[in-house]
Amino acid sequence: MANMDVEDFVEQNRALAEQVETFRSYCESEKQWRARREFILRNISDYEDPHLDQLVSLSMVWANNVFLGCRYSSVLLDKAKDMAEGVVVEDAPVFKTRDEIMKKQKCQ
Repeated sequence: MANMDVEDFVEQNRALAEQVETFRSYCESEKQWRARREFILRNISDYEDPHLDQLVSLSMVWANNVFLGCRYSSVLLDKAKDMAEGVVVEDAPVFKTRDEIMKKQKCQ
């Protein structure tokens, strides 16, 4: 679902779009929210009402990993990344672990 596809979907599904808007965190930038909203919209059909909290949680796991560099178990992160397939984030930050930084310093 490209950015234009997301906007078209939102226009055609106003009630759903309004519900998804309630999931936005007050601390999210517009860039972060657009990406997370797309993640949610791509996957919402797989999560019925009593399980929407799982979808919102998985969207936060994915966004925290992409934008903040948070790390999670490989099983959880693999699931979130699979669900995010096709969501394009331009100029995403690149994070290095402490071990990667130390290894680079030892090689110099």
